[in-house]
Amino acid sequence: MPKRVVSEERRRRRRPTKSGRVLSEALIVETALRLLREHGGAGLTARRLGLALDCDPSTLYRYFRGMDELTLAIGDALIGRALHGWHPTGQWRADLRAVGLRIHAAYLSHPQAAVLTASRVSGRAGELAADEAVLDVLRGAGFPLAETVRVYHAFIDTTLAFAALDAASLALPGAARRADEDMWRSTYARLPAATHPRIAEAAPLLATRMVTSAYPTALDMLLASAENSLGPVPHPRSALQDPDDTP
Repeated sequence: MPKRVVSEERRRRRRPTKSGRVLSEALIVETALRLLREHGGAGLTARRLGLALDCDPSTLYRYFRGMDELTLAIGDALIGRALHGWHPTGQWRADLRAVGLRIHAAYLSHPQAAVLTASRVSGRAGELAADEAVLDVLRGAGFPLAETVRVYHAFIDTTLAFAALDAASLALPGAARRADEDMWRSTYARLPAATHPRIAEAAPLLATRMVTSAYPTALDMLLASAENSLGPVPHPRSALQDPDDTP
């Protein structure tokens, strides 16, 4: 006789844990973020998460099929936080810049989690909302469908790539991160012009700029390029109608 299917809702734990908390996906994700911040990626295990939540580790599998699904939920939560409170203004460049900076900042607020999740595709609610928002801004600005997808691809991959790169630096032990940053002053700034003329002339600027994120600059360059490809803004029409589809 086949086993009766139990709904996802009924699999959730309703009784409080020993510490008096009722488990939820949001609570598990928040606790996982804390463990990542304190112990890094290697410290996020079902056993350690169960101890932090004061529950048996097996209980977690009522909410997530495994640790990989939890990882996807963590990344989705970061994107969802980035969009919280954001509303489009109708100025497409300003809107996309705001979305990009928000996503980048959300990941950097949890660098250990960003290292694990920035390269993943979850298909969950926060990610879908962000994708829909970016595509809608581009279509509303008058980009043809194919160009919309091209710019969206560059925009989201640039944002996530810089989030992963910058988060990886922030996730380093403090001494290693400081040593990397000091290299621009201790080594690059001392190279003689006779052997490295271009580095020597740029050294003071490199020492200042290279310890900050290049993402805002790269984002502005990407949006400027997209604006050049847009050309004259077409007559206003529905964002869902492709200019190439006009009879």
